[in-house]
Amino acid sequence: MNQSLPPLDPAARARAARTQALLSAPIGPTLAKLAAPNILAMVVQAAQSIAEAYFASRIGVTALAGLALVFPLVMLTQMLSAGAMGGAISASVARALGAGNPDRAATLTITAWLLAVGFALVMAAIMLLFGPAIFVTLGGGPESVAAAVTYAAVFFPGCIAIWMCHASLSVIRGTGDMGMPSLLLLLVSTVSIPLAGGFALGWGPLPALGMAGLPLGLIVAYGVGALVAVGYIAAGRTGLAFKGALGRIDGGMVRDIMSVGAMASVNTVLTVLTVVMMVGMVGRHGEGALAGYGLGARLEFLMIPVIFGIGAAMTSMVGANIGAGAKARALRVAWTGSLAGAAIVGVIGLVLALFPDLWLGIFLEPTNTEALTAGRAYFHIVAPFYPFFGLGLALYFASQGAGRMLWPVIGSFSRIGVAIGGAVLLRSVTTIGVNGVFMAIAFAMLVYGSIISIAVWRGRWA
Repeated sequence: MNQSLPPLDPAARARAARTQALLSAPIGPTLAKLAAPNILAMVVQAAQSIAEAYFASRIGVTALAGLALVFPLVMLTQMLSAGAMGGAISASVARALGAGNPDRAATLTITAWLLAVGFALVMAAIMLLFGPAIFVTLGGGPESVAAAVTYAAVFFPGCIAIWMCHASLSVIRGTGDMGMPSLLLLLVSTVSIPLAGGFALGWGPLPALGMAGLPLGLIVAYGVGALVAVGYIAAGRTGLAFKGALGRIDGGMVRDIMSVGAMASVNTVLTVLTVVMMVGMVGRHGEGALAGYGLGARLEFLMIPVIFGIGAAMTSMVGANIGAGAKARALRVAWTGSLAGAAIVGVIGLVLALFPDLWLGIFLEPTNTEALTAGRAYFHIVAPFYPFFGLGLALYFASQGAGRMLWPVIGSFSRIGVAIGGAVLLRSVTTIGVNGVFMAIAFAMLVYGSIISIAVWRGRWA
């Protein structure tokens, strides 16, 4: 018996109308309308990350170097919860609704929450056991490792708030509603900035906790966001009915999410591992070089939320069309959004390739010569290749909606292989030092974007 909401329920009607728009409205305007609030929210989230680095720089260069060590793992948490598993959740919900099955979408929601809790607990346990060893392996000195451990000791036990918030927002996006998730993320990111600065530097009545205060502000903000998002869904505002949903959970529901989420997570781990390995190689050139590259890598990571703004819309739109059997339209959605994302990232890369101090000057004083030299070299060499990174990443989000993750994963394996192999080769046969690492990173971006775009173009998700 159908457990969905009655046909005249306002929330159910709104949800059905959103799904119909994903299936039949003009692609360009619809994608722009869906992506605009996401992009706004991601810009503010990027500002939060910039502010965090700025607050760390006020604590000292050692704190900045420690943040460079822990930041890839923090971004891994964000990328897994919002992008890899989050995108898989959105795609699964969108496919279920595109196929006219709201009951399945409701059950997938409960499944998503259970998976989010499980992943958060696993990440916290891994960092508790292996965090210090990871930071040492990355080349950090005793002081920078201590700073990284202090940050991780707060962030990872609290990351369940981030997982639950992103899982819930992904469900809402899967119903075609981009406005509410974007507004909530906007508020979470905005509130987290003064909280992180206040807890770290001791503003007003807040204690000056130093490095531990940076993640505390973020966790508090996401905790509130998670409560709001879960309550919004449970109250029926998405048009999904949950009567009997818990009893319908089975292995098929888990496989529906994990068949895409597992591959997407591998892709995300490889993306972060590429940066982590490069951090280890750059760290051998000194703390100043590590701090300079850390700022460059931070901006590279900030390109991900920018693309996510478009990619989240593509995931839902592609997923709905795949669920409805409209593969040709799904492919047009993918190329439209991906080329737009590559153009946006390309403009950012061009500006910073020409004027790297626009970014570096926010965090570094003129006396930080070693860090400035490394950061400038990174942007001069790597930033012109940002469009290829943006194109591959956008097509990754589109591929989540289609449930076709093989080639994005192959692209990421190729990227890490080229980056590591190229860096080792250039260091061994040339005397260009850390610039060889940056050249390998740039060429790896070219390979990554090219492989995924050619695969989608030739395969057409058949």
